[in-house]
Amino acid sequence: MNKKLDLESKDIIKSNVKYIEDRFPNVIREGKIDFDALKHELSSEIIDDKKEKYQLTWAGKTKSIYEANIQTKKTIRPIQDNSDDYNNTKNVYIEGDNLEALKILQESYLNKIKIIYIDPPYNTGSDFVYNDSFKKNENDELSESGQIDEYNNKLITNNDSNGRFHSDWLNMMYSRIKLARNLLSRDGFIFISIDDHEVNNLAKICDEIFGEKNKIAQLVWKKKYTGGKGTNTFADYHEYILVYCKNIDNIDEISMARPESEKEKFNLKDEFFNERGGYYTRPLKSNLDPRPTLVYPIELPDGNKVTTQWICAENTFLELKKEGRIVFKDLSASKYPVYKKFYEKDAGGNVKIPSFLEVSSNNEAKEELKALFGIEQTRDLPFQTPKPTKLLRLFIDNFTKENDIVLDFFAGSSSTADAVLRANAEDFQKRKFIMIQVPEKCDENGQKLGFNTICDLGEERIRRAAKKIKEETNADIDYGFRVYKVDSSNMKDIYYEPSKLVQSQLNMFESNIKEDRTAEDLLTQVILDLGLTLDLSIEEKEILNNKVYFVADNALVACFDDKINIDIINQICEIKPLKVVFRESSFRNDSDKINAFERIKKLSPETEISVI
Repeated sequence: MNKKLDLESKDIIKSNVKYIEDRFPNVIREGKIDFDALKHELSSEIIDDKKEKYQLTWAGKTKSIYEANIQTKKTIRPIQDNSDDYNNTKNVYIEGDNLEALKILQESYLNKIKIIYIDPPYNTGSDFVYNDSFKKNENDELSESGQIDEYNNKLITNNDSNGRFHSDWLNMMYSRIKLARNLLSRDGFIFISIDDHEVNNLAKICDEIFGEKNKIAQLVWKKKYTGGKGTNTFADYHEYILVYCKNIDNIDEISMARPESEKEKFNLKDEFFNERGGYYTRPLKSNLDPRPTLVYPIELPDGNKVTTQWICAENTFLELKKEGRIVFKDLSASKYPVYKKFYEKDAGGNVKIPSFLEVSSNNEAKEELKALFGIEQTRDLPFQTPKPTKLLRLFIDNFTKENDIVLDFFAGSSSTADAVLRANAEDFQKRKFIMIQVPEKCDENGQKLGFNTICDLGEERIRRAAKKIKEETNADIDYGFRVYKVDSSNMKDIYYEPSKLVQSQLNMFESNIKEDRTAEDLLTQVILDLGLTLDLSIEEKEILNNKVYFVADNALVACFDDKINIDIINQICEIKPLKVVFRESSFRNDSDKINAFERIKKLSPETEISVI
């Protein structure tokens, strides 16, 4: 393709504006930079907001921007007892305030999340919202929050008599969505479920955070078919799903077949290769709501017949078979015997997602939860607002592929994790999930089932869903998950004024690490501080009586023992680690530390050395 040359020097101003727009789309107003808004993004202090321009604004907006930008001193600590297959799984569950968790993940997961789905608390007049602190100390938080749990998570009831009814909810959402955008990959998407109460305000803050050009759709989902609440005239049967992308310029095509447009998917060949290109296959079995016209028998090559609901009518199937677009697979190797071929040059596969979704319902979501926990009556459910996995599969199946990460930071009952596992079991991809949920107390139904917090419920749902999926499909996928909790820093607060120290406090500083922290706690913090992700393999070895951790083989080697045998250096250097970390107090003196570092530099000169 010929490209016309500008024959002019580079437009530096235009380039700079584009650079800022990519990083701070919310500061661009009609193609120009709003420098007051940019000042908020680049300032570590709250700027007087009296001169804010025409835009969606509310009490506390400037503080919510500030809250998103300030650093957190919190970390996350592993809870191996709550985890499944901790050393090998690549899935993550984090217990704690999602604002703190999103901040903790900023470096390790910057530009790495393919899709985010959230179903936040709706602002209906009685829902809980997070009571975020703006640099208040712990005592202030305790007295002002009205509720605090063992994790220091604060929740308040945002009722409609509150003068800051909309403001409190918007403050909660703005800072979290702002941080979430940073985590999305260059071609990433966010899907947000919301009802009528705040859909307009939510769309406006998303326009501001992502940029109006990056709004993909405002979908309408038919959540129920009967019994909808509403006015005397209209019954409420729907909700909305807002869809935004990180940058529309990086999206080639947005359609039902979008993931399949990736070149690497079409890696199979048949007699139609020259005409149609390569192909891949997907089960012909349908996951949509029951439709009698799609149920019919298909005869297999061995003479047996399979009757179920398929994705197309029988006459369409016969045409596909005639055109060589159907393939039969051995039932011993696959749960589904009939597959459809999707060809690289087959434009017919690009079916757009409709803006009005009739995919599953709230009732079906509750039935899924009842089946998993053996509950007979809906009123006895431990969680009343789950989302159906079929709805979530619509986004997971069509906007993700191999090794993509799916994030849900209002995880609730973990429907999203369930949906990711189901998707992987059906198409044999290796998607990974990150769930984040504040450990708020379960209601009476949850307590009766033995669940203290929503996190307990969500983690158990993943276990039960994994067991059920494995029994149904026998798919060889990752069914585990690592559990972490948001907690205070592993490091002591050593910033005391000398005049305020007493003799009894001096022993505190023999180590800068808190006494109740384990080697696994320190390893997790080091992984995040070095920008590594939480899904990397971890292997623990004992070398000369020292416990040594190997992360992703040689990506990181760490030892946090109180005393180390200097001879372990030789064995560590044999694998040429990219990074090695020790506890500074492990060395008897500075001389030992210098000798160890010099030996590493000699034996593995490319290794980066750090201490904590």
